[in-house]
Amino acid sequence: MNSEPGKFPELFGSMVFNEETMKKRLSPSCYKQWKQSVSDGTPLDISTANEIAEAMKQWAVEKGATHYTHWFQPMTGVTAEKHDSFIAPAGKGRIELEFSGKELVRGEPDASSFPSGGLRATFEARGYTAWDPTSFAFIKEKSLCIPTIFCSYSGHALDKKTPLLRSMDAVSKQAVRILRLFGDTTTTRVIAQVGAEQEYFLLDKKLYSQREDLIMTGRTLFGAKPPRGQELEDHYFGAIRPRVAAYMQDLDGELWKLGVLSKTKHNEVAPSQHEMAPIYSDANAACDQNQITMEIMKKVADRHGLVCLLHEKPFAGVNGSGKHDNWSLGTDTGKNLFKPGSTPRQNAQFLLFLTAFIKGVDEYQDMLRATVATPGNDHRLGAQEAPPAVVSIFLGSDLSAVVDSIINDTTMKGAKKRSINIGVDVMPPIPQDNTDRNRTSPMAFTGNKFEFRMPGSSLSISGPNIVLNTMMAHELMLFADELEKADNMDEAVSHLIRRELTAHRRIIFDGNGYDESWIEEAKRRGLSNFSTAVDALPAYIDEKNIRLFTDHAIYTREEVDARYNIHVENYNATIEIEARTMIDMIRKEILPAVSAYGTSLCKGFKKRKSLGLPYKYEEHNARGNCMLSDCLHDACAKLEKDLREVPAQPEEAMRYCHDVIVPDMNECRSYADELETMTARSAWPFPTYSDLLFSEG
Repeated sequence: MNSEPGKFPELFGSMVFNEETMKKRLSPSCYKQWKQSVSDGTPLDISTANEIAEAMKQWAVEKGATHYTHWFQPMTGVTAEKHDSFIAPAGKGRIELEFSGKELVRGEPDASSFPSGGLRATFEARGYTAWDPTSFAFIKEKSLCIPTIFCSYSGHALDKKTPLLRSMDAVSKQAVRILRLFGDTTTTRVIAQVGAEQEYFLLDKKLYSQREDLIMTGRTLFGAKPPRGQELEDHYFGAIRPRVAAYMQDLDGELWKLGVLSKTKHNEVAPSQHEMAPIYSDANAACDQNQITMEIMKKVADRHGLVCLLHEKPFAGVNGSGKHDNWSLGTDTGKNLFKPGSTPRQNAQFLLFLTAFIKGVDEYQDMLRATVATPGNDHRLGAQEAPPAVVSIFLGSDLSAVVDSIINDTTMKGAKKRSINIGVDVMPPIPQDNTDRNRTSPMAFTGNKFEFRMPGSSLSISGPNIVLNTMMAHELMLFADELEKADNMDEAVSHLIRRELTAHRRIIFDGNGYDESWIEEAKRRGLSNFSTAVDALPAYIDEKNIRLFTDHAIYTREEVDARYNIHVENYNATIEIEARTMIDMIRKEILPAVSAYGTSLCKGFKKRKSLGLPYKYEEHNARGNCMLSDCLHDACAKLEKDLREVPAQPEEAMRYCHDVIVPDMNECRSYADELETMTARSAWPFPTYSDLLFSEG
């Protein structure tokens, strides 16, 4: 990357076919048609598509691209791409470069091996990709990448982008209805805005390659606690080591070229853990760019002899990695709808949107929890700065006081009037970041946005944002239906806000989410506490949640069922892969190594005893080695046996994996980790936590 400050503007977006580039390379009429297509959702005619395709091709070839691909997000959680070159035969052994509007707008990849959750049979291979003109094409590794949706031959959404776009349209439609009631006649669209902070670990590649568990599962299945972890709190925001700094600089350069607004970088709490945070963008671009970010993080790490781990909990006993999803709503005129205003009407509008959000989170807390339910996140939630599995909202002391005064119709401290009469009195100003951050809160208000802290670091953020958008659309629709019939707008708004805040106050909690008393309090309030993915995932097929999605045309009932089935299958596959990897490491690495070490101890014990020398160390360790080796052998045999008996029915298998296989794995690990503490470093078969966590520098 060219590090000269003056080159940054030139570098940023240089590999993106963005609006500025389109304006330069398209005819005025073509550019106007594209803009209209983006704003109105109208399809492009073939002549316009052809002109855009030709301009894209010329630009891409000038940048060194040789291929193009429809870049899409199937329900694997990662992206997919099939590359075709621009070449076409021109006769006499020559070629020409071609790329048509038809190839731009639609592709037909083989879809048979992507998860469908039962939407189609395995032999039904046909799937379609269709260009998303609201997301800019970009060049990656000499291929022109065209962001697309992905659907089946029958029209079912097989991806994460399609329902996200639908949810963005739904929340925009209902939010505009509310704004019209407050006299806003200029806003034509409300945009869901997202900024996804990304946490990750960096490890030395040579050490990583010696750990089968990291290679196969992304996390360590074994590992005794090192003498030093994060206790000294010296890594957090500490000076960045040269090797990591070089990686981060390289990463920024690659992301900036792709138009990703990479803004902040720093060391996180755990050794070898770091974070990257972008600037806000619309939810569609944010989700696309977070997928790009995760891919580029891994590729850049490889260039530096490092490996980037995105698993939620790669190391037991230290911080896991999350992805803080900062969500808000903004108008196309530049106003943030979660920013308190300075006039009575602005404050009433803010409070109405706030009330809708509070009501939505309370009513769909189970669905929000389900969107972050993965086997990896089960290890993370509720510990080491990750929020608990109970969903709640943190408002901060100032805003909570406002809410309490509305509910109770009481005077706020410092208020001149008896009460806050919405639409008449001016609400006390609520400054951005008006209170200390609550790291234990799953959903924290931070001045003009909500920070959803539950998503795991490897997760696609589309799922959580689909639910946030859709629940907000639903509540705003109900509010608009009621207020549009009101004779007195101010009185109706005041009554609605007070009524709904009173009804959904239970979801607001500003205290310590780690405190055991909160779990009991949450239970008394009637809040859900799905501590594992197995408990949380059935929310997908709860009738209330299915109606939410179908009423707003986000998913069909079949598409909701499919996503539930995919999550269940993913849980089962993940646990079974981890179990098989664990067995492999025990049988082929740990037991042979500790057996050889135990034999050497026994020989030493006998020799020292025969010579009349002290032998306490050898005898004690030899006995402990033999006992723990036998225990590990038996525990591994039980895991193997139980793994052969996993039920065929997916939901039964999920419960069985959680209730039987996971405890088996925990038992195996306990014996192996204790053996590690009794085995000479030179005899242990793979790098330890001490090696891994302090190797990046």
